[in-house]
Amino acid sequence: HSPMYFLLVNLSFLEIWYTSNIVPKMLLIIIAEQKTISVAGCLAQFYFFGSLAATECLLLAVMSYDRYLAICQPLRYPMLMTGHLCIGLAASSWLCCFLLTAITMALLSRLTFCGPNEIDHFFCDFTPLVHLSCLDTSLTETISYATSSAVTLIPFILITASYSCILTAILRIPSGTGRQKAFSTCSSHLTVVTVFYGTLIATYLVPSANSSRLLRKGSSLLYTILTPMFNPLIYTLR
Repeated sequence: HSPMYFLLVNLSFLEIWYTSNIVPKMLLIIIAEQKTISVAGCLAQFYFFGSLAATECLLLAVMSYDRYLAICQPLRYPMLMTGHLCIGLAASSWLCCFLLTAITMALLSRLTFCGPNEIDHFFCDFTPLVHLSCLDTSLTETISYATSSAVTLIPFILITASYSCILTAILRIPSGTGRQKAFSTCSSHLTVVTVFYGTLIATYLVPSANSSRLLRKGSSLLYTILTPMFNPLIYTLR
């Protein structure tokens, strides 16, 4: 019932749905060669993928704040990170991201897809979908860029600030055993954050030229399938 494990439950629950949204259809494409999906099905897959990925960013930021309070404010931690606050932060992460992604989803559903009907990806991501539209997509792309930047960069800044304070606090501990014990409480989370954001950056900040398409798809495979698979191992090895 402690905040750290309550947030881990949220992360695990999220990643079950995260992979369930993509992997079954991907296996049908690869194994059964059922390479078709309806427009409604494609939009639904994108909506849940975008919402869950954004929620993970916020949950990781909330978890880093929890670790900051536990290490930098240990005596006041039970008073600061109460059960009500923990539930509120988790619920806000879910609600905020599902509502923000709904804006992009509404704009995507208004587009007309009259060009080629082949998606050069193994799931319905935003960029491959937009490239199929024969209408002006500048407004849709601008709003999507703004919302995705907000839910990735702001949590990343908060995570960086939290770990800067955590590192400073750990270095002030006089004994090596104390430093090791303090770092061990956040090492698993730091590993998960590094892997998740590293693959996101590799996927969405590489050039959009044809030569990088294979790299983008490979990076997408990392954070949609491999990262959720390794996260339980990372946390249980602690």
